[in-house]
Amino acid sequence: MRSLTTIFATIIFFAFQQTASAQTDNATLNIRLYPIQTITVNATQKSVNLDYKTTADYATGVSSTQADHLTVYSTGAFVVKVKSAGTTLQGQRSTIDASDVVITPIAGTTNQLANVTYNARNLSNSDQPIITSTTGSVNKNFNITYKASGADKYVDKYFKTENPTVYTTVVTYTIEAN
Repeated sequence: MRSLTTIFATIIFFAFQQTASAQTDNATLNIRLYPIQTITVNATQKSVNLDYKTTADYATGVSSTQADHLTVYSTGAFVVKVKSAGTTLQGQRSTIDASDVVITPIAGTTNQLANVTYNARNLSNSDQPIITSTTGSVNKNFNITYKASGADKYVDKYFKTENPTVYTTVVTYTIEAN
């Protein structure tokens, strides 16, 4: 009888062990990437001056290249646009057309990004694309040249009571996913 009880207990033990075996379940892991674009104007270059001091300056125009002027971070393809606060640069007694100023981007002096399209644009109060990339970037730099008109266009824009006569606008750079 004992052997029959032992056999029966063994069968119940194994049957119970089969129903208490390991189980599995699954979880889904998602890596969710969101767009991040940042643009920074070099802190030491927040003010750009185009100084007309010679007859040659008035005749041929004046330019200023700002090395590593913009730094860009983007988690994918991006476009950088530029615009002025208005259609004119404002002076105390007169104005100068914003479109007289050409903004020209090129690769930065340091930490350059490859495979970028650059477009020189006349300054306008609407966004103008100047830098386009099909890839992301981590703190890549871009030089910007500001060039204003020549051809003696500003000869009558100087006023004796102002020395120098200053015309001003705010230039805004915007980055967005492309």
